[in-house]
Amino acid sequence: MPQHTSRFTSRRGLLFGTAAVGAGALLAGCTSNDSGDDEPAANDQPAASDSPGKPVTIGFAGPQADHGWLNAINDNAKNRAKKYSDVTLEITEGSNDTAQQIGQIETLINKKVDVLVVLPADGKALTQVGLKAMRAGIPVVNLDRIFNTPQAYRCWIGGDNYGMGLNAGHYIGRKLKGKSNAKVIELAGLDNLELTKQRTKGFDDALKNYPNVRKVARQAAEFTVESGQAKMAQLLQAQSNFDALWNHDDDQGVGALRAIDQAGRGDFLMVGGAGALSAFQAIKQDNGVLKATVLYPPTMAASAIDLARSLGQSKGIGGLAEFEIPASLTLYSAVVDKTNVDQYMSTGFK
Repeated sequence: MPQHTSRFTSRRGLLFGTAAVGAGALLAGCTSNDSGDDEPAANDQPAASDSPGKPVTIGFAGPQADHGWLNAINDNAKNRAKKYSDVTLEITEGSNDTAQQIGQIETLINKKVDVLVVLPADGKALTQVGLKAMRAGIPVVNLDRIFNTPQAYRCWIGGDNYGMGLNAGHYIGRKLKGKSNAKVIELAGLDNLELTKQRTKGFDDALKNYPNVRKVARQAAEFTVESGQAKMAQLLQAQSNFDALWNHDDDQGVGALRAIDQAGRGDFLMVGGAGALSAFQAIKQDNGVLKATVLYPPTMAASAIDLARSLGQSKGIGGLAEFEIPASLTLYSAVVDKTNVDQYMSTGFK
């Protein structure tokens, strides 16, 4: 999973900035960054669209897809690139070894790709290779895990970890608003990751708005089914009575739900995180404790391809007064529950 607070997304048919807007809607008003006169560029430059334009070769480098979310990142990038006849995607074999990923990116630089999209295994460790690409004149779209300096990328796009916690906390707070002395527990992700700290901080900050709600326990799992099951079992043993659970990650949530079923518990509501298909399906069925999940959409990879294509064709984003693509774009962590799950179902990752 990602490692930073956040910045933008895309999916056709939904509102811009909500975790889903398609390239056609997002970039339909895009214009050239280089205007030759003082007339408004939108009046004399072709708009970026799905129609073929200047050919662009995009190099894509990400970590090993050892998690459902990361696998969905790769799928979103590949599928979006296939959409465009003017895009050639050079994709590396994912690696969690920073030295290997650096070598893969250097190979893409040597191939002189037009634009790079990089989701680094470690943002700090890969900052120098991002700088190398930028100095070679190859714009970099930094995906989610952020480099140490903005000089290492042209545009950053990623999720909002603090916002995930904030929206999960507000959802639970509103659901428990009429209950006195409400108790909440938290099943976090890996505690050594900044993203986990940001999610917990957002959650705690949101709960401050609900004086009747108190967090009584927290356990950290490891973003895996097995760790989710083990840590949830410990929470259930320690807490005989509580009203709500926030689980940071839907993959580990599969294990958490197993532990809940094995304990025969169903006297609380559960909110997940990320947007797995299994979570969406459980929310739609509405016959268990899982009532909502807060998005950390892997569709950001599709948006990164859109941005890279626009950079390669010297386009900007429609709907903005500026010609240039912004330096950073943050996805909104929408809450998905039974009222809106159908519109998000196609974005769920396996």
